[in-house]
Amino acid sequence: MNSKTLEVLKAGSIAWQNAFNSKNAKVCAEQYAEGSTMVAKPFGEFVGREAIEAFWQSIIDQGFSDVEYSNVEWQAEDEGIYTLTAKWTMNKAFGVIHKERWQIQEDGKALLIYDEFEVMGER
Repeated sequence: MNSKTLEVLKAGSIAWQNAFNSKNAKVCAEQYAEGSTMVAKPFGEFVGREAIEAFWQSIIDQGFSDVEYSNVEWQAEDEGIYTLTAKWTMNKAFGVIHKERWQIQEDGKALLIYDEFEVMGER
């Protein structure tokens, strides 16, 4: 993976984190491609931007904030698709990202096409 590709992927990931930390569920959902699937363990599976936005809005409404990623690793999959794995912490919970699949779009931006994460505990 070249440095320009990694820069685009990191920009997508940071855009999502910034949207969440700004308590903007709509912009969080805009970081997902149309028709994306998000598996949020133990909450369930959410398909499409509308369902994903509703999930994030619910989490934000419950007072969760300040997400930070650590131990971030990127791996190339298929052409234009890359997987992020990491640990995450928030003000009230922590967990692991099993698989964020990012795809570089025709406009040059990276969007999530699949997201699977798990809450491991409360803080």
